[in-house]
Amino acid sequence: MMMRHYRSELAASPAAATGLATVLRRGAFSLVLSLALAGCSKPPSASVEAASGDPSTAAVEAKGNEAAAAPVAPAEPEAAGPARIGAPAPDFTLTDLDGNSVSLSQFRGKVVVLEWFNPGCPFVRASHTVGSLKGLAEKHAGEGVVWLAINSGGPGKQGNGVDANRQGIAQFGMHHPVLVDEAGKVGQLYGAERTPHMFVVNPEGVLVYRGAIDNSPDGEGQSPEGGKLVNYVDGAISAIRSGAKVSPEETKAYGCSVKYQNL
Repeated sequence: MMMRHYRSELAASPAAATGLATVLRRGAFSLVLSLALAGCSKPPSASVEAASGDPSTAAVEAKGNEAAAAPVAPAEPEAAGPARIGAPAPDFTLTDLDGNSVSLSQFRGKVVVLEWFNPGCPFVRASHTVGSLKGLAEKHAGEGVVWLAINSGGPGKQGNGVDANRQGIAQFGMHHPVLVDEAGKVGQLYGAERTPHMFVVNPEGVLVYRGAIDNSPDGEGQSPEGGKLVNYVDGAISAIRSGAKVSPEETKAYGCSVKYQNL
């Protein structure tokens, strides 16, 4: 009934119809505007934030949790060697002439002298019978110094073999062990080039001297450079004991070449 009443009024009055249409348009516009404003006030979704380049709090927290849960890879250990002055002397394990294992690390806390050895080398023979190596190991053994001779000669090379080394020990009156390094790995790790070639390691396990036994290249101690014989190994051990800096730290070794199997 009411709708028929409105229709009759509108039909009777065009002005009224026009006014009603205007009101309806304004009402529709207000409704659309209200819906739009409501949409603007709604928090943006995670997909919208991701598209805009501004990650949501939930996304950031998720990434943080993933990072915290990820395992941390262990650091790679440093490779041993080559031997360097002022750095820890590379550890090694070799066998003596009786087959006993000897490791450098077992002597931590003591001064250790490494002597590259070849009983068939004339410079080694001279140094041990009349030169600076004669009785030197025995002199410092009483002070707790460990002396290790190392033979890096390969099979079939000069001075190689248990028998040859035993004969050398007897001939030179040596009381310290000879360690066998037939593969030459320890010699090459330390950069041993000559026999004799000397290395001194302090009680902290740091290499503090590398080079010749002395400054007399004849091996006999009879022709020292500068006119005065200087025993470098003796001096290095004395410096360690007094707390002084070892000087020189490195000299040029003289003698026979190390008879490596691959050279």
